[in-house]
Amino acid sequence: MRRFIITLGILLFTVNVNAETILRMSTTTSTADSGLLDVLNPVFEKKQQVRLDVIAVGSGKALKLAENGDVDVVFTHAPDAEMEFVKAGFGVDRVPVMHNDFVILGPEADKAGVKKSTTAVQAFQKMVTGAAEFISRGDDSGTEKKELELWQAAGIKPEGAWYVSAGQGMGAVLEIADEKQAYTLSDRGTFISYQKKLDLVVLFEGDPALNNPYHIMAVNPKRYSHVQYELAKKYINFVTGKEGQDLIRSFKKGGQQLFYPDVIK
Repeated sequence: MRRFIITLGILLFTVNVNAETILRMSTTTSTADSGLLDVLNPVFEKKQQVRLDVIAVGSGKALKLAENGDVDVVFTHAPDAEMEFVKAGFGVDRVPVMHNDFVILGPEADKAGVKKSTTAVQAFQKMVTGAAEFISRGDDSGTEKKELELWQAAGIKPEGAWYVSAGQGMGAVLEIADEKQAYTLSDRGTFISYQKKLDLVVLFEGDPALNNPYHIMAVNPKRYSHVQYELAKKYINFVTGKEGQDLIRSFKKGGQQLFYPDVIK
């Protein structure tokens, strides 16, 4: 009888686990590394009685996971790639969520004179001096896409001993740049989250070319019938609704706001 009760308990536990509803999301590392998802997702999970399975990678890889039908919803900051993703029929219901900006970081000594720049393009031109290395994400992220856009605008092909492609997320790149006392481009949210651990400082900011918008979209259920489209829509409505937007607005580190809501301002 005791063995029967134990076996029944195991079976009931297995059924309960298998019945758990999971929403799969791919997203950029900045939403995870900054700590924002640790604030947003538990509220949604409790409200909907579901579990969010998050894969945090560069925006390009996040979109690729969605393109393959491996996730239900994607939350990124690579506008051109996102629009191509939707145009190709992989994503639907793309809407803005929030924004922050990119900042150019480096050692306080700033031997390349980046802080004297008047535009982001000029700052990038100054970094090609051999005075210090530049650490690139090198991971097809939204940050790398912005970086490459700025190199192109500056008329520079980034290569040589001064240019290091790390193939890492933003947090790891900040640590590498700090260790090497090198230059890098970062989203402001991740930098604020890591700021107390770093000697790097903001050398250039404020150019409209450094704007960094985030969008969210569902994977197209007409292409992949297995995706949790209705649940994805609920998550989209949550992060763009009053509760989610208020959480984004109030999310701060060291008194600094990391992201600014774009739907309910």
